Amino acid sequence: MSPSTSTVLAPESKTKAKKSSKGCGCSSTSAKTQTIDPKIQERIEKHPCYSEEAHHHYARMHVAVAPACNIQCNFCNRKYDCANESRPGVVSELLTPEEAAHKVLVIAGKIPQMTVLGIAGPGDPLANPKQTFRTFELIADKAPDIKLCLSTNGLMLPDHVQKIKDLNVDHVTMTINMVDPEVGTKIYPWVRYNRKRWKGLEAAQILHERQMEGIQALQEADILCKVNSVMIPGINDEHLVEVDEVIRSKGAFLHNIMPLISAPEHGTYFGLTGQRGPTPKELKALQDNCSGNMKMMRHCRQCRADAVGLLGEDRSQEFTKEKFLEMTPEYDLGKRQEVHAGIKQIKDAMQAAKAERAAKKQKQAGKKILVAVATKGGGVVNQHFGHAKEFQIFEVDGVEAKFVGHRKVDHYCQGGYGEEATLDNIIGAIKDCKAVLASKIGDCPQGMLREAGVEPVQGYDTIDKIALDYYEQQFAVSV
Repeated sequence: MSPSTSTVLAPESKTKAKKSSKGCGCSSTSAKTQTIDPKIQERIEKHPCYSEEAHHHYARMHVAVAPACNIQCNFCNRKYDCANESRPGVVSELLTPEEAAHKVLVIAGKIPQMTVLGIAGPGDPLANPKQTFRTFELIADKAPDIKLCLSTNGLMLPDHVQKIKDLNVDHVTMTINMVDPEVGTKIYPWVRYNRKRWKGLEAAQILHERQMEGIQALQEADILCKVNSVMIPGINDEHLVEVDEVIRSKGAFLHNIMPLISAPEHGTYFGLTGQRGPTPKELKALQDNCSGNMKMMRHCRQCRADAVGLLGEDRSQEFTKEKFLEMTPEYDLGKRQEVHAGIKQIKDAMQAAKAERAAKKQKQAGKKILVAVATKGGGVVNQHFGHAKEFQIFEVDGVEAKFVGHRKVDHYCQGGYGEEATLDNIIGAIKDCKAVLASKIGDCPQGMLREAGVEPVQGYDTIDKIALDYYEQQFAVSV
C-alpha cells in the first residue's frame, strides 16, 4: 500500500484523456498560442532556459554536484560518458560545492553573459540536498546577480520548497511524464522513498502524488515552475495532453515537451529494447496543438549536467576541473552589468526594427513555411553552413519569423573538406524546410540543397529580416 493518500486518477479521467488525444496526441480545438504574463516575463528576461528570446543572447551553466538519484527512469542512464554527448544526466566529472562555486566565479568572469546557474544532476538535486543547497549558498554570497535554479523529478520537492524559497531560488524545473500511474509503470521501474524501494503501480502512484504536491507548493511559494515531459511514442505521447492540462491547472507556467533519446549505445532500457523516439514532425505537432493550453518551450537542447555556454553550444571542455582550478576568478559585477546593458540595447533595437517592418507591411499572414538557420547566437544569421552543429528552425508566414525548434547535425566541414555522407544527413534533417539561411554556403552544398528542394540563402543580418525578406521575394505570391 502507498504511504501517502491515494490520488490515482478516476476511470473517467483516463477515458477523457484518451478521447482528447487522438491523432497527433493533443487536442486541436485551440490554435491560439498562449503568452506569458508580463510580470513573469520580467522575471525570466535573462533566463535562457525559460525564455526563448533570452536563449539567443544569454548563457547558462550547470554544475554536477548531485550524483545520487531516487528514481529509475527507463530513458535514463547516468554513466559518465563521452564529452561530446549532449543528453541529460551525462557529466565528465563530479564537483564538490566548493569546487562548483569556484568554477561559477571563473566562468562568470570569462563569459559575462552567463546569467543562470543550474543544478540538474547527474542524479537528482533533491536526492542530494546537502551538496545542492551548500552550492547555492556559496554562489549567492559571492555572485548575487546570477539566477539560481534546479531541475528535479519532484519526489522530494515538497520537503524542500521552504529551503528553496529561503535561498532565493526563483525557478524550478520538474520532470513530469504522466499523471496516470498506470502510464507511469511503463516509464519508472522503481522509486526510493522513505528508505524503501517501491516498484510497479505503487512506485508510480507515490511519484505522481509527490509531484502534484510539489507543484502546488511551488505555486504557493511564488516560485516559477517549468515542467519537462519526455515524449515516448506509444507510451505517453497521447497521454501528454492530460499532463499539459493538469500542470496548467496546478500553476506551471511553461511546458517543455522533449523527444525521447533512445540510442542503444547509451545503455538505457528503452534504447536496448528498441523503443523509438518521436520524429521532428511528430514532436512539433504535439507542441503545436498543446500550445493552445499553455506556453510551450521549444528551444530546449536537453543539456548535459555540466553544460556551459549558450544553448546550442557546450564549452564545458574549456573548463574541466584540471583547468578551472588553476584559474583565478575574475568575477566583476560592474563589467557584467555593462555587458548585460549592451545586450539589452541590441535586443531593444531588434524589437524596434521588427515592429517597424510589421507596421510597414500592414498585411495578413500567408501560408506558413519552415526555414533552417545557421547561427552562433544573438538572433543573427552569422554562421557558415559547414560549421553548424545544429540548425534553428523558424516558421515564417510573411509577417513574422517564429522559432519552433532545432535540429542537431554533424559538422559538414572536416578540416576544409565536406563529407558527402554528412551532407546527405544534414539535408535529411532539414528537408522539410523551404530554405536554409547561413552567412556562407559552399558551391557544392548549394547544388545539393537545391536538388533536395531546399533553397540556400546567404546573408548576415538578423534572422527575422533575412527570413522575411526571403519569404517576400520568393513566396509572397506563390504561397
